[in-house]
Amino acid sequence: MSADAPHIPVMLAEVLAALNPAHGETMADGTFGAGGYTRAIVDAGADVVAFDRDPDAIAAGHALVDASDGRLRLVEAPFSTIADHVEPASLDGLVLDIGVSSMQLDQAGRGFSFRQDGPLDMRMAQSGPSAADIVNNFGVKDLIRIIGILGEERNAPRIAHAIVRAREEAPFETTGQLAALIEKAQPRKAKDTIHPATRTFQGLRIFVNDELRELARALFAAETCLKPGGRLVVVTFHSLEDRIVKRFIADRTSQASGSRHLPAAEPRALTFEVRGKAMVGASPAEIDANPRARSAKLRAATRTEAPARDADMAIFGLPDLPWPGDCEQGKPTA
Repeated sequence: MSADAPHIPVMLAEVLAALNPAHGETMADGTFGAGGYTRAIVDAGADVVAFDRDPDAIAAGHALVDASDGRLRLVEAPFSTIADHVEPASLDGLVLDIGVSSMQLDQAGRGFSFRQDGPLDMRMAQSGPSAADIVNNFGVKDLIRIIGILGEERNAPRIAHAIVRAREEAPFETTGQLAALIEKAQPRKAKDTIHPATRTFQGLRIFVNDELRELARALFAAETCLKPGGRLVVVTFHSLEDRIVKRFIADRTSQASGSRHLPAAEPRALTFEVRGKAMVGASPAEIDANPRARSAKLRAATRTEAPARDADMAIFGLPDLPWPGDCEQGKPTA
């Protein structure tokens, strides 16, 4: 493909090795982003159906479509809906690169980062409740759980209470406002390697975009859409995402029920198998060249001939939160 790639995606060589794309195959890229994985898969000879819920990513990807000679189709939709756009058992491979893209982080107007001041938004799809809606409307208990569980922030109570007090004076509108408030609530220490607001921003972003449940649904969709021998490849960047992928693969490669909510039953047919290492990290050379790769973990599994199992969300042990899809205008439902 002739269009210039704006960046090198994380663990590209490892992803291609796990996917093993070939001429005549059809694969899906559930997280198109800047098109790095998609470009490499098309260059290897396979056709690609690429998904992204960010309209900016889809618009920027038209150059790749034009250069693909009809072998790339872009779909503006979350990757959890892959089964709505491809036929069952039709894919030879599916790759997911979980988390926020570098393009989104670099655009101040998207509100994903506090490195540049911008509107407190964080919405990948550019629709639905924003981070500002959550910060300005949610009660302190919900904010504590969002920041503490999804952001893995041990000082979540202190930060949540500070947010609630501050918004009584004026609503939060920008990333700079929120970052400054958090830094005041828990001042940065000399030994700190990250900004005090980093984990709070992570938690809000994951919540606003319903990222954990989206990933869980995408894994069930992969089970439906991959043909026997089809390869599932997922790259994650923090423990919450990796735990979901690990639990899914463990459940689908085990005959026993992975959910403590289900009674013991007859052994189940395995829908995936793991070939090679269960988890692969980025190489030291890649980490040196791209620090973002430091926390990356790749997990892969191969689809068997067994029928897809029921989509039981209980296997993931997801936190019980007032997720955006269950709320209206950024306010928890009764």
